Amino acid sequence: MPASDLERYGAYLTGEKHASQNTVTSYLRDVKQFETYLQTNHHCTLREADNAMVTEYMNGMLSRGKSAASVTRYLASVKSFYNFLVSEQILTVNPARGVAAAKVERRYPEILTSKEVELFLEQPQCVDAKGYRDHAMLELLYATGIRVSELISLNLEDLNLAAGFLRCANRGKERMIPLYHTAVKALSDYVRTIRPQLIADSEETALFVNMSGERMSRQGFWKIIKYYQERAGIEKDITPHTLRHSFAVHLLENGADLRSIQEMLGHADISSTQIYTHVIKHQLKDVYQKAHPRA
Repeated sequence: MPASDLERYGAYLTGEKHASQNTVTSYLRDVKQFETYLQTNHHCTLREADNAMVTEYMNGMLSRGKSAASVTRYLASVKSFYNFLVSEQILTVNPARGVAAAKVERRYPEILTSKEVELFLEQPQCVDAKGYRDHAMLELLYATGIRVSELISLNLEDLNLAAGFLRCANRGKERMIPLYHTAVKALSDYVRTIRPQLIADSEETALFVNMSGERMSRQGFWKIIKYYQERAGIEKDITPHTLRHSFAVHLLENGADLRSIQEMLGHADISSTQIYTHVIKHQLKDVYQKAHPRA
């Protein structure tokens, strides 16, 4: 039985675009929802859809209360699918072409001040194995700006404490990120003294393990972040990505160039890194509005 358009599209995303499994799953889910809409409301297939149907579908989701950001994502998925069909010469025209994305209110990522970062990083108390491990994880996250998925995927061999560098591999690409002295010290204490006590199996390769000695999970790390946010009494909503954003903005504020930050963050496109220049401008404007006597 020949593969369906959706199956071929999924294989294309994985094999040629090297998209993560989460991205592939998300895109396919969005297109399948559109397919269900077409079958229910227009009794037609994905190949038979036209521009009016795509527009109607997107507007309908907005009217039912879907956020502009969600609808924009749905549209991007559908456009990508049809671009694939056109590239494969299955269709001659992309029916989603020209459909305008919903207007999304610009939301800037939450950034911690330097003092808030300091307060947050001080929370894990190095009095037991958990404290040493958590201190090392948080220091590493702020030192490097890596993603939480990258953090929990790290292996012991990715760390070069003597040289003060971390090797981070993601989707077949590798980057080297320097570590500041405090992070090196925290990681040295953890690796040499604490990790050997925690690992359940001497063959375990994971850098960070849970209290059962197995590789740390995303959910486990999320709970750690929330626990220390509460202890620090910081009202901002801190997520694993908050330290990544703060890392980038603080580097930029202290004179680092965008290209270097892009390299350390592992952004494929410089436009993803440029959001941090907008964050700084937004913060300056906010300070001006609050502090200038005639504002």
